[in-house]
Amino acid sequence: MAYPLMPKGTAVWLLDNTKLTFEQIADFCGMHPLEIQGIADGEVAIGIMGQDPLLMGELEKEEIERAENDEAYRMKISDRAKKHGGRKTTKGARYTPIARRQDKPEAIAWIIKYHPYIPDSQIVKLIGTTKKTIEAIRGRTHWNINNIKPKDPVLLGLCMQTTLDAVAAKFRPADAAASAPSEDDAA
Repeated sequence: MAYPLMPKGTAVWLLDNTKLTFEQIADFCGMHPLEIQGIADGEVAIGIMGQDPLLMGELEKEEIERAENDEAYRMKISDRAKKHGGRKTTKGARYTPIARRQDKPEAIAWIIKYHPYIPDSQIVKLIGTTKKTIEAIRGRTHWNINNIKPKDPVLLGLCMQTTLDAVAAKFRPADAAASAPSEDDAA
């Protein structure tokens, strides 16, 4: 079900400007009736400005009037608001804390050593690095290659074990399970 863009602001406006019940407002805004009662009592949403759903195109005046005349009626968000509502956000670059950035080359080296069949494009997604860095480590031309020791990216906190396992299983050739060095051999 679609809800208003700013539910608490809309709830404040509906409380101040209509004769709707707490349940009707809660149902329309996607909130709990006790939260609406808290807004009415001044305990919740202190300082939140009322947001007019009529101006935002989320409700029609007739819809409010119908709900005011019938307590059992539940208001529905307008079709126009449903169409233009949810803006899709794209995933941006994942933030890595400064303290963890120095660990990326070590994680890349570990993946190259224990999972050489994983393509660079997947390593970029797993670790959050660049293809240039991966190529430099693979070709041993990285500026700090002498100090890079392969470390498990999961233990470094750069990716999750389930994600790494899924990517490794997806790209592992049939004969790679027998020929790939195990982590026990490296210790």
